[in-house]
Amino acid sequence: MVEGKDEKKYTTISIPTPLAEKIKKRIEGTGFTSLSSYVTYVLREVISGMEEESEEVFSKEDEEKVKERLRALGYLD
Repeated sequence: MVEGKDEKKYTTISIPTPLAEKIKKRIEGTGFTSLSSYVTYVLREVISGMEEESEEVFSKEDEEKVKERLRALGYLD
């Protein structure tokens, strides 16, 4: 059997049954076809948000305030 490039591989993750039941109720009537598809979506959103946060620690305004303070303290020219 030859594996294609777009063949997806999966793993199994266990979550508490009460949580799984809550999720199943929450996704009723939505576009999610399974508990796994919803959990995958949520995890992707969380990871994406974390990556975005780590990219920009300070806003440009915060960065300028820090630079001004360092200049006032004599650390920057």
